Amino acid sequence: MSNQIHDDVCVPQGNFSFRRILAVMLRHLYVLRRSWPRLLELAYWPLIQMILWGFVTKFFMGHSSWVAEAAGVLISAVLLWDVLFRANLGVSLPFIEEMWSRNLAQLFVSPLRDAELISALILMSLVRTLISVTPAAFLAMPLYDVWVFELGIPLLAFFTNLLVFGSVIGITVAGLILRFGLGAESLCWLGIFLLAPVSAIYYPVDALPVWLQWVALSLPSAHTFEGMRMVLFDGVFSWHHFGWAVGLNVVLLSGATAFFLHMMKMARVKGLLMQQGE
Repeated sequence: MSNQIHDDVCVPQGNFSFRRILAVMLRHLYVLRRSWPRLLELAYWPLIQMILWGFVTKFFMGHSSWVAEAAGVLISAVLLWDVLFRANLGVSLPFIEEMWSRNLAQLFVSPLRDAELISALILMSLVRTLISVTPAAFLAMPLYDVWVFELGIPLLAFFTNLLVFGSVIGITVAGLILRFGLGAESLCWLGIFLLAPVSAIYYPVDALPVWLQWVALSLPSAHTFEGMRMVLFDGVFSWHHFGWAVGLNVVLLSGATAFFLHMMKMARVKGLLMQQGE
């Protein structure tokens, strides 16, 4: 008797209903309508992929000799791009995990200061990035005969600048998620890939339209990748690009930190720390 009651509860009775299908669809449509990050994400990925690989294709079509000479440039660029990507996630994902577990309020009941939280997230980003990128860097040698460590001391400069810039993006995203809730968690991936076409990862800055070149040169990532290519092609470390990358990182990190602290203050005033969770 109990099994029959269980089956009656678990198995829907009656005919196939398009009305019930519409009800479920409406539930998700209402979520989309009220969440601009989700709407943005739907059109975002195809658009970014089209722009990024469109620039790559356009540049390669006019510079076939460049490709032939650039033995390890693309693989080195991929590895350094992953430093930037993982540095971003290394900050934002641990912060989101605290929100998923509803642990933010408990953290700030302790003597933990906001600046200490930011410092911990940046150091955690370093650890996660090293764990993520190191195996790929070593595997590139037997697979593709590319030894990224041949860049020498400049590699440390490139790595540090990309790590800091990735942390800047992660801190900014964490502040936005704190303000708008977990509906904005997709910004962890959206934000970093938005900058990919103008970061000059696989092609030089002058391959971009003139108006986009100014945008690219305002990013530490573009200066870092330009510096990487100068080391690989010309054997010269560009202090010009290094100086710009460091200066921009200092300004952007200060701005991102101030933004996060402001969002944290707002979250305390509005009681958002107790309302976050899965």
